[in-house]
Amino acid sequence: MRVLILEDDPWIADLLKQIVLSLCPGAQVDCQSRLADALAAWKRQAAQLVIADWHLPDGNGTQLLEVVRQRSKDIPLVMVTARADRDSVLTIRPLNISAFISKPFQVPKVIASLQPLLANAQTIAGEIDTAGDFLLHLETLADDALELPLRESLHQRLRDMPPPFDNLQQLGDLWQNDPAVHARLIAAANSSNYNSAGQPCVSLSEAVQRLGQATAVNLVQGLALRPQAVLSDPELQRHGDEHFVHALRLRQRIGELARSSRVDPAPLHSAALLQRMGELALLDQAQRWRSAGRELDEPTLETALQRHSSQLANRLKAHWRLPTALRELIGACYALPPGNTRRDTVVMRLACAELLGAEAQEIARLRRLAGLARTSAR
Repeated sequence: MRVLILEDDPWIADLLKQIVLSLCPGAQVDCQSRLADALAAWKRQAAQLVIADWHLPDGNGTQLLEVVRQRSKDIPLVMVTARADRDSVLTIRPLNISAFISKPFQVPKVIASLQPLLANAQTIAGEIDTAGDFLLHLETLADDALELPLRESLHQRLRDMPPPFDNLQQLGDLWQNDPAVHARLIAAANSSNYNSAGQPCVSLSEAVQRLGQATAVNLVQGLALRPQAVLSDPELQRHGDEHFVHALRLRQRIGELARSSRVDPAPLHSAALLQRMGELALLDQAQRWRSAGRELDEPTLETALQRHSSQLANRLKAHWRLPTALRELIGACYALPPGNTRRDTVVMRLACAELLGAEAQEIARLRRLAGLARTSAR
């Protein structure tokens, strides 16, 4: 089954895509942000379900639905719109719209609208390639295919949460300690859709404030809808747990040092959770690879982690448009930039040095730079 989505907001488009895939894992989902591109995509290959936003920068999504309806009276059409008035609905009544998704929408309601349309779809069962090259796969992977896995505890909580789930506080501290949540919300807050003023967003709290509670909730829910949202393979789970535990220990120590040196801990917390983003993104790809029935032995996985983790991290930083200040905090986990005068990067480096057991002389130097020379080391 093929699904065509026309939505100019890439974060809403991705959320709709994840909802479709959660209901129909075998579907091929094509997301387009411009009317002209969606029309071209439809002409190249028809879809069995079409979801279109009403208002777009280059026209109305109704034009795409009209073209689809000229070809078939049976293809389900879904209209995404903030217009729910009677006159608007009557205007497009001849198109026989199957479902309306009103903005701002709630994920459970969207699922309820799309589920019956996808219930009888035939999923595409491609032949499993067991001889694929995982290392080559990583080299040819598109940037928008890279994701971070959710922690199992947060994923389970999201799955168990009864609708309507509309408040991040319902998740307690779980969402604030998850690297995938930090990555998704900060990336969205720095995108052109939510950052028209060009002001960098460097922390989770800033991201939620900029996106708004409803959008943040939708994006977090979207993470849990991915077919392989967590590391379910025992070996990959073990690797992932090592990185998650390191991130949480680093975050805790950073909080202590930041308070003592009078540095805002929020950006440092995000940097701590994103320090191992390359490794986590690679493990996420390994989970997808094995879930598809492809072979991936431990030596190949170790080689991939050594060769490609840093490369994937750099690609993600660029793709997510992470601000320079946040990138520098992440980089400080490994080394301070020459001529550094920022206390926040020093605190970041100090926390990492302590956890990794650096030499006492180096830790003493970093403590002086952080203004903590008179405080006994932990």
